[in-house]
Formats: sequence, structure tokens, C-alpha cells
Amino acid sequence: MDLGLKDRVYVVTGATRGLGHATAEALVADGAKVIITGREEKSAAEAAAALGENAVGVAADNADPAAAARLIETARSRFGRFDGVLISVGGPAPGSAASNTDEQWQSAFESVFLGAVRLARTAAASLGEGGVIALVLSGSVYEPIAGLTISNGLRPGLAGFAKSLADEVGPRGIRVLGVLPGRIGTDRMRQLDGLSPDPEAARAANEAKIPLRRYGTPSEFGRTAAFLLSPAASYITGVMVPVDGGARRGF
Repeated sequence: MDLGLKDRVYVVTGATRGLGHATAEALVADGAKVIITGREEKSAAEAAAALGENAVGVAADNADPAAAARLIETARSRFGRFDGVLISVGGPAPGSAASNTDEQWQSAFESVFLGAVRLARTAAASLGEGGVIALVLSGSVYEPIAGLTISNGLRPGLAGFAKSLADEVGPRGIRVLGVLPGRIGTDRMRQLDGLSPDPEAARAANEAKIPLRRYGTPSEFGRTAAFLLSPAASYITGVMVPVDGGARRGF
């Protein structure tokens, strides 16, 4: 299948590693051009270099109010157009309702929630027909995850925002959707498994609850996200798409 990605230009945040990088890799492999971001200039430049000449690395923090406009302008100045954005909003600090501090909530709100809202809103104002905005969220949109109280609090709100934005910009031919990774073999998942006294046993127990009986790979997520960002998915909007090996128990 030709996804129609050739020469299209996307901004992918948090893409120096993990799910964002896997998505950028899949986009470039199918002919797209990408602006990828990381918090440090060196890591962003190195990650972009690994993807080749159709990738540019930019140091940017989603919490920075000026970042959104700067990234879109970079896409246009370097590659001549801007077709969409994948907002990878990272994972807030683990913890319980009792243990997470005000400071952790505030920091997560600024980067995970408000930063994503600002970038999506700015992108929506800049995109034309055929544009797309995707947010990397989590299965906690539907089902709270033990030990991730901040994520449980913020992700459903972002899903609601995405649905509202999809309704608003749909008449202009712009799509908005969420991609919900389950247990994917990233550094973040290894960190969470590592909170257990026996990380290997924790992973085995988690895998046993997944119908496919394994964690996903970043590339499996990246290929799905690249499809959803592409013109091949032109009639998909306003939905949350799980990439979780069947782990979610609802339909």
C-alpha cells in the first residue's frame, strides 16, 4: 500500500528515542520528512542524523510556550510545508494519589497537558485540508493504571480535548486523533517494571494479561502511528486507537 507520505512534512515531538523516534523512522522510511524534537540539542541532532537527510533535530520543550510556533516555522523553512504533528507527551512521574506532590502535578500539567494542548491548537491554526494532529496518550484514557495516578488524571482530559478539537476542525478537512500505546518495550516500560522487586517477574505477569502474550515493539507502534498520520487514513478522526496487543478489555 502506498500511504501517500512522500514529501509530506511532519513535526514529531519527543522523538530522540522510544515511540516518537520509531514513528519518525517509519515516516522517513516511507518518504516523509520530519522535524524531531528532544529537550537537548545534542540528542535531537544525533537522533535526526540517524534518520538521514530528511530529518532535522530541534531542541524544544513542550512546556515552552514559544516552542509550538517555532517548530512549525522550522518545518516550513527547512522543507517548505507542514502537514501534521505527532505530539508525544511523555510519561509523568509514577506514584499514588497520596505520594505525588503538588510540584509533580504542576510539572506534568505544564508539559504533558498544557504543552500538548498548545501545540495541537497552534498546529490546527496552521494546517490546511488534509492536515493531521495525533497525540500519543495511554491506555489510561480508558482504564486507570495502578501506580500512575498523574497519568490517570491527565490523559483522559487530553482525549476529551482531542475529540473536541476534531469536531471543530473537521469541517476544514483536518483530522485529530489519539494513539494509545499499551505495554511497549521502551525505556519507560522498563522503568515501570523496575519499580517491582522482581522486574522480570513483573514483566512476565504483565505479558500473561495481554492476549498476544508479549510486549509490543517500538517499531510496531511507529508503523501504526505513521499510517494514522498518512493520507491513507484520511477518513479516521476523532478516535482513540489502542496499540496494545488486545490488552484493553472493552470493545
